[in-house]
Amino acid sequence: MTENLQDKTTISPEVLTTIARLSALGVRGVSRLAPVSGGVNRFFKRGAGDGVRIETENNTAYVDLHLILEADVNIREVSRNVQQNVTRALQDTVGMDVGHVNIHIEDMDYEDSEA
Repeated sequence: MTENLQDKTTISPEVLTTIARLSALGVRGVSRLAPVSGGVNRFFKRGAGDGVRIETENNTAYVDLHLILEADVNIREVSRNVQQNVTRALQDTVGMDVGHVNIHIEDMDYEDSEA
């Protein structure tokens, strides 16, 4: 059996967005994703409405995550863990290189009595 060099697999941008979202939410200290505000960018970047923006170029993913963290967590530690988790998930699941995983902390979840 000969291998066809024309065979290829394509992955929907929604799959990448789902992987990044679930990987970020799986990190302890992440409460939820924050919606990304509108504007021109939302028409050109996938996942802008659900806190995840992913752009791809030459099998490399560039990820921006907008997060709301739980109260009283170490922001730097949680951010680093999210970056590592998302990078590992994209590399292991779909075999893509990751150019960057930028973390944008939009808010912290405090109970009403603490705010």
